[in-house]
Amino acid sequence: MVPLTMARVGETASVKKVGGKAEARQFLENLGFVPGSHVTIITEISGNVIVSIKESRVAISREMASRIMV
Repeated sequence: MVPLTMARVGETASVKKVGGKAEARQFLENLGFVPGSHVTIITEISGNVIVSIKESRVAISREMASRIMV
């Protein structure tokens, strides 16, 4: 398992675990980052990561992305 920040642009990975405090985990789970879901890195722009998850594009901070283990 590695953090989502270690994945390369264009790479699709499966979410294994979401870490952090309860409120941060709940926020990420509401966006679709649940164990077993597939996420694709679209691009990285000035520290933010844009990903495709569940047919949606979502921008999250690098800090939030580091809590998602793939």
